[in-house]
Amino acid sequence: MSLAGRRIGAAAGIALLGLLEAPLATGHSGPPYPVVSDRMVGAYRLSLWTDPDATDDLTPGGQFWVIVHAADGSAPGADTRVSVAARPLDRPGTVQRATAAPQESAPSRYFAALLLDHEGNWQIEVLLEGPRGSASTTADVPATYDLRPSLGTLPFLVLPFLLIGFLWVTALRKGRRRRIQ
Repeated sequence: MSLAGRRIGAAAGIALLGLLEAPLATGHSGPPYPVVSDRMVGAYRLSLWTDPDATDDLTPGGQFWVIVHAADGSAPGADTRVSVAARPLDRPGTVQRATAAPQESAPSRYFAALLLDHEGNWQIEVLLEGPRGSASTTADVPATYDLRPSLGTLPFLVLPFLLIGFLWVTALRKGRRRRIQ
């Protein structure tokens, strides 16, 4: 096989490995993002932002911000109570529940952190009790480990460097042979 044929084969192999890895790379790693935006639930308008990080060390890495306004746009009231629950959708597991604390800087924003103990899909439920009644809504989120690739991705991360090194050494040897002749 010619050098050009080997290079095309190597490039095709790398592309194939990338395609095989693509379905695993759909998780989230970054700043919070909205999963519910201005949804009317009962007498409230509710938004839910999340950074759904899974953790192995039993720390609550799944972070949730609930923004609540009355239907008319006013603040929800000091006696409004918000709780957030997470239930795994991809396997049996216990429901994680936390009371969301109101944020001092923004009275209509509440924060809760939950333990998401594995990567996968979780159903998040927001329960709201306030002077205008009760309301709830749900959303599904994919939890992933924050900035930590799985061990299965290690070969895919190392392979490009090995291939580039191989091609570089091959080019050096070919150049040396030309100079010797």
